[in-house]
Amino acid sequence: MSQEELDNREHLPEEGPLQQQAPEPAEHHRSTHVTKLSGLYQDWFLDYASYVILERAVPHIDDGLKPVQRRILQAMRRMDDGRYNKVANIIGYTMQYHPHGDASIGDALVQLGQKELLIDTQGNWGNILTGDGAAAPRYIEARLTKFALDIIFNPKTTDWKLTYDGRNKEPLALPAKFPLLLMQGVEGIAVGLASKILPHNFVELIEACIAYLKGEDFILYPDFPTGGMVDVSRYNHGLRGGTVKIRARMVKTDIRTITITEVPYGRTTGSLIESIVKANEKGKIKIKKIDDNTAENVEIQISLAPGVSPDKTIDALYACTDCEISVSPNSCVIQHNKPLFLEVETILKHSADHTVKLLKLEQEIRLNELEQEWHLYSLERIFIMNELYEHIKNCKTEEEILDTIDESLKPFIKKLRREVTRDDLIRLSNIPIKRISKYSSFKADELIKSIEAEMEEVKERIAHIIPFTIAYYESMLKKYSKGRERKTEIRSFDTIEATHVVVANEKLYVNREEGFMGTGLKKEEYVCDCSDIDDIIVIRDDGKYQISKVADKVYVGKNIRYIGVFRKNDARTIYNVVYRDGLNGAIMSKRCAITGLTRDKEYDLTKGDKGSKILHLTVNPNGEAEILKISLKPRPRLRILHFEYDFSQLAIKGKGSMGNILSKYAIHRIELKEKIGSTLGGQKIWFDPEVQRLNTEARGSLVGEFQTVDRILVFYNSGLCCTYKPDLSTHFEPGIVHMEKFQEGKVYSAVYFDLEQQFYYLKRFVAENNGKLSNFLSDDSKCAYTLLSDKDYPRLKLLFGGKHAHREAEEVDAESFIAVKGIKAKGKRLSTYEIARIEELEPLRFREEEEPDDDSGEISETEEHDMESPFKPGSTDDAGKGEQMSLGF
Repeated sequence: MSQEELDNREHLPEEGPLQQQAPEPAEHHRSTHVTKLSGLYQDWFLDYASYVILERAVPHIDDGLKPVQRRILQAMRRMDDGRYNKVANIIGYTMQYHPHGDASIGDALVQLGQKELLIDTQGNWGNILTGDGAAAPRYIEARLTKFALDIIFNPKTTDWKLTYDGRNKEPLALPAKFPLLLMQGVEGIAVGLASKILPHNFVELIEACIAYLKGEDFILYPDFPTGGMVDVSRYNHGLRGGTVKIRARMVKTDIRTITITEVPYGRTTGSLIESIVKANEKGKIKIKKIDDNTAENVEIQISLAPGVSPDKTIDALYACTDCEISVSPNSCVIQHNKPLFLEVETILKHSADHTVKLLKLEQEIRLNELEQEWHLYSLERIFIMNELYEHIKNCKTEEEILDTIDESLKPFIKKLRREVTRDDLIRLSNIPIKRISKYSSFKADELIKSIEAEMEEVKERIAHIIPFTIAYYESMLKKYSKGRERKTEIRSFDTIEATHVVVANEKLYVNREEGFMGTGLKKEEYVCDCSDIDDIIVIRDDGKYQISKVADKVYVGKNIRYIGVFRKNDARTIYNVVYRDGLNGAIMSKRCAITGLTRDKEYDLTKGDKGSKILHLTVNPNGEAEILKISLKPRPRLRILHFEYDFSQLAIKGKGSMGNILSKYAIHRIELKEKIGSTLGGQKIWFDPEVQRLNTEARGSLVGEFQTVDRILVFYNSGLCCTYKPDLSTHFEPGIVHMEKFQEGKVYSAVYFDLEQQFYYLKRFVAENNGKLSNFLSDDSKCAYTLLSDKDYPRLKLLFGGKHAHREAEEVDAESFIAVKGIKAKGKRLSTYEIARIEELEPLRFREEEEPDDDSGEISETEEHDMESPFKPGSTDDAGKGEQMSLGF
């Protein structure tokens, strides 16, 4: 009912039981009382939406708080006496300001307490790692932290408004002198609007404020209380359209155990374990059991089934479970009673400017207070020292006393900084005789001088408010930054293809004659194991081929020649094909790689002529070749009916190439004579330090060219080293200092500091190719890695410090200083003097290349034969030797 209707109803006479008014005409009733529903909906809905946005869900840009959070903190400030208060009492007190019930207040209070910034908690407040809830409000207690009392409260600089019932006052926004919004983060859903700002690091925010006030550039990235790792390459400054990927931190405890030590933000150990169990039930991963040992820190132990690779399991956990999640920020705040979408850097700049404004206002208020104090103390000194109180002895009334004092002060007005008010006169008239008798002019002068000195300091701060604000931030950083270091590691994540890492949880069957394939054809021919998200390539006798998604049963065409799991962008799988072009055409041969196809689209390995047929087909995962024995059909004047064909001599081309003519005559039979090894040579592998992974896309630094038997040698700053297979799914330990292709017998030199004996040691050793983590420093004592060199004749420069700083630097030739020993040897002490720094110098000697015994330069028959046939069975392509990487991180 509208307000006009209510007003009209107030003027209507009451109707008794015996007195009825005549009804009004229908036309008049409709014109007066009918209101369109669309108008009501528009007005009421907009009012409701505006209220939810401004008063419930979206934080204010000035203090970074939602209304319920601000009211909780204000209530706690009113209750604060330095002791803990029951949360139930805090909730009840907050209801003076918040009209939406105790449940919303309790939930918001617990969330504030779990952030461990503004509220000092006592009792069971739940656990953000496990998702356990807090105890009942009557059992837990809280109080404001020193940080909150120092940073966000100041009644003198606070703007106030009446509460919902008009009985109290509450702040429009708390005078926060810190970017609380970015530190705590926020998530709220309003009507047609949402806000999601991720939390950031305390130290980085203060450093960014300082950098902004100094005119320097800065950038902000999220930091989560649960730790983990984050990829911020698409953060987009926290605006809509951006996204961040967050991963749990995992370590390989041993070959059969993976331990999760940190969970992604927004997930708990319970939800994470649930997602892992679901992935295991669907067959995407294979785990034996999972144990949750989380207490103060996260510890989820995953035991793997026998024969399961821990590296591939880690990738599968990232690809198929909540161990990796994507979060889309949406930075929305309230400013001037309007929602705005702002970059996190813009929010921080506003916070810094707002802090400057508040600090300046505080100093101006303090200056006014000091001027008032100076005026009062100066006025009191004039009144007492000049014995002006003697003039009021004969005054009868209060007005006469005030007029007399006012008249007696006129000769001294020039010594004051403002006019004398009536309140000043009343204060002078109320000075007791005892105070006048004990008044000390010296103490009064000293007090006035101290006030004047402080006034000058305050004026200096106001004049140089930016340096003062910077100093304020620096003192805040020094006072409150302990224990607030970054918890989340910023890294670039590699894209994990789920099809490459999920476990083969299905079995593929085929009916070649009828043309059906799928996982449900249990009675048909078994092909291979696959996963339920794999693509399958099918090649038919007529040369047509296509890829299809794994299904229970699907028709792919009759007369299937080959079926198998298809790996996209796999350039090392080579298809060796012999086909007949048309019904009576030439016999063609080709080698090609099939790297990318459109699903369910038909392609052709032949020229496409009608009647074409595949006569021979092999699929070689590492580019292997073969030698075929070809038998032709007899015909007049055809002398050679049998010959051999070597596929290794045929160049690898695109899948659309026609191939080479193998024979113009009809073929009777094709037989396999001999399999030949890979014709692709070694595979070049790079290491990308950004994502700490191997790759074949030339990202990062080249490690080397690897055959199947080759290994990668990695040294870590923890003092461990290990050899690895050149597998792209390998997860390395943190702290890589050196990586290269393993070379049997190569000597390495290492310098380390013995923490127990406080001396530097040098050792030379040969790395072992056993695939296990080995300590290359010393197993006997605690050591700190200093330096590693792979040069043949390394040289070191010792720079002395401490009480031996006056000694000249010494040079050490490692090869002559110590002999090559085992990897477990302790080594030899470099010096008994205190060493400040050790530097590696350029070597003066180099290992000479081995010269051949035959100086004539002629090539033997055997060597000549090897040069003509580089792809013999069992031969190794050494083209990649020397192309190795030495990484220094």
